[in-house]
Amino acid sequence: MKVIANNKKAYHDYFIIDTYEAGIELQGTEIKSIRNGSVNLKDSFIRIKNGEAFVENMHIAPYDQGNIFNHEPRRLRKLLLHKKEIRKLEKSIQEQGLTIVPTKLYFNTSKAKLEIALVKGKKLFDKRNDLKEKAMQRDIDKAMKNRY
Repeated sequence: MKVIANNKKAYHDYFIIDTYEAGIELQGTEIKSIRNGSVNLKDSFIRIKNGEAFVENMHIAPYDQGNIFNHEPRRLRKLLLHKKEIRKLEKSIQEQGLTIVPTKLYFNTSKAKLEIALVKGKKLFDKRNDLKEKAMQRDIDKAMKNRY
């Protein structure tokens, strides 16, 4: 599994409840651009319309040698999920007020896969608390390393 892009902002802003693996419907030069690593997941999110899941605002840069066959960088891309998974996600969004965001883009064999997560927003004090815990863990690791 070769990870192309991570969405670090999602881990900072949300509590991850559940993750799913989804395929992406891509056009022509998009896969070549993904192989070059020209992808940004930072502000992207998943929306469900008419029983289909779409990723919005995911930026895939145009391919350098793509000329007239290039794609639009922030176009709407369909996600390939099972109907049961889509229904389950849609139900949890409506009932519990959760959100779906992409967390990782990677290659599984030769196919590009998107890891999506069902998330709940963090409050400001939760974010501060996480930063404190990370800093304390870093200090502990540094002390343990110096000890040996």
